[in-house]
Amino acid sequence: MLLLLSLALLSGALSLLIMLPAARHLRSFQDGEQTPATLHTSGSCMLGRCQVEFRTDGRTVVADLPTGSGGGKHSVGTETVVRYHADHPQEAVREEDLGGGGAAVLAVILGATTLILLLMSVVGLVQTLRQRGSAT
Repeated sequence: MLLLLSLALLSGALSLLIMLPAARHLRSFQDGEQTPATLHTSGSCMLGRCQVEFRTDGRTVVADLPTGSGGGKHSVGTETVVRYHADHPQEAVREEDLGGGGAAVLAVILGATTLILLLMSVVGLVQTLRQRGSAT
């Protein structure tokens, strides 16, 4: 029962402290500049280890995709459309991720997992209390 409760707390913390802020950050680019880009470095985009390359103000920029981004299954050179803030072009978000990307999906999954684990903990506690009550 303590294990379920611990897993519920961990899952809830991941959702509230990491995934929800990451989804909010991705959404903050909705008003950014839009431009075509190519995937420059692929990897685990969900962990923020991907980069895209695009041109702005006559120069080529290699920008990081933030934590929670999708697109990790695409190969280097894949064309995409990104948005970036003009005052900080070193970070961009793929157009597909403006709704929160994988971070929003993972936040919902972790939130549901938290609720299920908490429910299982409560059911286990009630069952344990009933067994102790019938033993006396």
